Amino acid sequence: MAEGSSVSQRLADRVRELRQGRGLSLEALSEQSGVSRSMLSLIERGETSPTAVVLEKLAVGLEVPFASLFDSPAQAADVVTGVVQRRVDQSDWLDPASGYVRRNLSPPGTDQPMQLVEVVFPPGQRVIFESSGREAHIYQQIWMLEGEMEMGGADHVHHLRAGDCLARHQQQSNVFYNPGTQPARYLVALAQKGGTR
Repeated sequence: MAEGSSVSQRLADRVRELRQGRGLSLEALSEQSGVSRSMLSLIERGETSPTAVVLEKLAVGLEVPFASLFDSPAQAADVVTGVVQRRVDQSDWLDPASGYVRRNLSPPGTDQPMQLVEVVFPPGQRVIFESSGREAHIYQQIWMLEGEMEMGGADHVHHLRAGDCLARHQQQSNVFYNPGTQPARYLVALAQKGGTR
């Protein structure tokens, strides 16, 4: 219970931080993202559990990768020794609509163009992200660890099984579907070109 609360609060703080850092009012972010002002206010107060679809709209409006919404405040990076994100500090987030679980693996606050995310996707579930309007280019590599997934956009869907790796640009429409009878687990490597993390 406390874990879910800490993720909700981290998400609330991060969305507020990104919005204010860009000089956006709630109304302006609502217009840019297509998420209502009242929903934005609830998210920033940590009073709701937004779905993955709502969070993707926010990420587009804020011009950041989806994974960046879960970053905690920046840690001081030691250039020589690096930054470690311990497993105990890697919070799980559950999408209330589909039940998929994502965990940001990368240390927050590092000056690197990539992020790693682990996803566990329940059987029979589907999530559709509409990412139109994003100016930054987001590149993904998805490595299937267990199970199977169908991933793609309007023009092509890829059927992936354990061991397969898909490299692609994040498209305007992204469909994630687990056609199997077991949970699927995969690693996503994200890199952004243009925009702000």
